[in-house]
Amino acid sequence: MIDDVATDSSTNSGQSRTSPSRRARRVRMTGKERREQLLDIGRALFADKGFEGTSVEEIAARAGVSKPVVYEHFGGKEGLYAVVVDREMRRLLDMVTGALTAGHPRELLEQAAFALLDYIESYTDGFRILVRDSPVAQSTGTFASLISDIATQVEDILGLEFKARGFDPKLAPLYAQALVGMVALTGQWWLDVRKPKKAEVAAHLVNLCWHGLENLEAKPRLIGHRKS
Repeated sequence: MIDDVATDSSTNSGQSRTSPSRRARRVRMTGKERREQLLDIGRALFADKGFEGTSVEEIAARAGVSKPVVYEHFGGKEGLYAVVVDREMRRLLDMVTGALTAGHPRELLEQAAFALLDYIESYTDGFRILVRDSPVAQSTGTFASLISDIATQVEDILGLEFKARGFDPKLAPLYAQALVGMVALTGQWWLDVRKPKKAEVAAHLVNLCWHGLENLEAKPRLIGHRKS
């Protein structure tokens, strides 16, 4: 499938209509190229206006095509949105899990923090879309489920550390969720303020995580009056 976008050059009455330099030219876009263009435009609009605030008409107008072209590629706004969200979730998950290479446990925490902050910095529109509540079901679920997927990667690392230090490894999933959730929420805050610098944010996150884990009590107890 090939989409055509006409780019016509105006001609003067005294010029030959067959002149190659003045002949109307058409820029051809393949179906794959058009799909990518619509995804890029939709991604920017969804990040700026949200799902409800974005219309098929605006997407089509930005792309310079008619509404049926959008429906032909994605079946509508919902289909386009679902693909955008699915792509961003996969990108973030790949960046975080790919960053968790071999190293000291504290360095692994740094790698995970940097990966999330790198994604926020490089794919700001994508992160803005992900942290909104999605009205469309995607194959990869929601942002909460994505955070849970990342926590599962951290859980394996914590489980080994817990066992080596005499802690109950069955509690590793709880601590993994807490640590990843803390980094994710800090990332949402940093998305708008953008200070301090990324490396400093990562350092402070790891400082809190690592020294909290370093002084972990094997059997933590409550000190308030409430016990259940």
